[in-house]
Amino acid sequence: MNAETPIPHRARRPAAPLAGTIAVPGDKSISHRALMFAGLAIGETRITGLLEGEDVLRTAAAMRALGAEVARLDDGAWLVAGPGLGALRSPDDVLDMGNSGTAARLLCGILASHDIFAVMTGDASLRRRPMRRVIEPLAATGAGFAARPGGRLPLAVTGAAEPLPLSYRLPVASAQVKSALLLAGLNARGVTEIEEPEPTRDHSENMLRHFGASIDIHTQGTGRLIRLRGQPELRAADIVVPGDPSSAAFPIVAALLIPGSRITIEGVGLNKLRTGLFATLREMGADITVINAREAAGEKVGDLIVAASALRGVDVPADRAPSMIDEYPILAIACAFARGPSRLRGLAELRVKESDRLAATTDMLRANGASVAIEGDDLVIVGGANRLGGGLVTTQMDHRLAMSALVLGLAADAPVTIDDARFIDTSFPGFIPLMRSLGADIAAEGAPA
Repeated sequence: MNAETPIPHRARRPAAPLAGTIAVPGDKSISHRALMFAGLAIGETRITGLLEGEDVLRTAAAMRALGAEVARLDDGAWLVAGPGLGALRSPDDVLDMGNSGTAARLLCGILASHDIFAVMTGDASLRRRPMRRVIEPLAATGAGFAARPGGRLPLAVTGAAEPLPLSYRLPVASAQVKSALLLAGLNARGVTEIEEPEPTRDHSENMLRHFGASIDIHTQGTGRLIRLRGQPELRAADIVVPGDPSSAAFPIVAALLIPGSRITIEGVGLNKLRTGLFATLREMGADITVINAREAAGEKVGDLIVAASALRGVDVPADRAPSMIDEYPILAIACAFARGPSRLRGLAELRVKESDRLAATTDMLRANGASVAIEGDDLVIVGGANRLGGGLVTTQMDHRLAMSALVLGLAADAPVTIDDARFIDTSFPGFIPLMRSLGADIAAEGAPA
């Protein structure tokens, strides 16, 4: 089969409840950052639990091309030996970031503040995504950028020989933009200041402290002021990557929706700026219990016990979006099965994800009989109004949309088919076998049941 040949899959309601104990792959956001910060530090950092999805492997390859030693060990851990802050070299070839907007945007911050030249590209989906939101503030470091109209990849970066510190207020809350600016500020003499209008995931700040950087964070109105002192000596520091809460979302919602289900997910990251979905599901009546809470490399971790629950509609405030921005497609599935109406507010950011996730989520639900509408930047879903399922979902190369549609099929009255499952591995390698291990009925289209 040609590598470009789509691989359709279908999901249907299983004959028995989901049951079992699983661990989801490592947190994608933390995995990207672990490789980047370790590649800027002096010494050897051992990373355990790294997500080995395609997106993260692209980051590993990019850091290797920039002069860091990056290797996977026989025991599954990764070893990164960085040349030290400011010591990266120009890559010999174009950096292909695949489907990863996080990797591309964060890497812009590293490239902008090093005296090197590099060109980045990506797959068709990534080349459609806007990079101007990082290019414009990073230009103030003294770096030069050349991109296609709209700031789209391919992107050529000429890093600043003497990068300037930044003082920038984010117009829209974005952990990716914030992290890119912090990465640039690391190699600039002086203090970089970033204001965010509301708190976003703080993995970069936690990791900066873990590697020895001087960073101060102050509450400012509804947001935060972050001050980073540049040119620290980052020291190698081992990292244990927790399970990704964005990946855990899919088996969680499946277990909530399939009657009689009860599963345990071990070692999930519980950073309070990443658990908006868990809070929302609990407001809907979800039975989710945390046990064995602990801390690893500055991040809160715990095991989750999830039991099937009768969900009710919910009104999700816009200010919760930064803590669950990647989880809205799977939350929309939960809302479609809940009793009564739900309104998910302030979802403008979904329009610039791997696909226009706001439109794509709406299309997915409509194709499967749900009552759904977009009102401005809000998504309105009336749960329990119709029989669900039976549709074909066009995934648009979006891994989260594909997994959400498969979960829909597991709970629906009729099977749901997705046009292509290949892109799931960008964030959740082994998703389908893992779900099958719990009892899910997911198979390649045309395969025997």
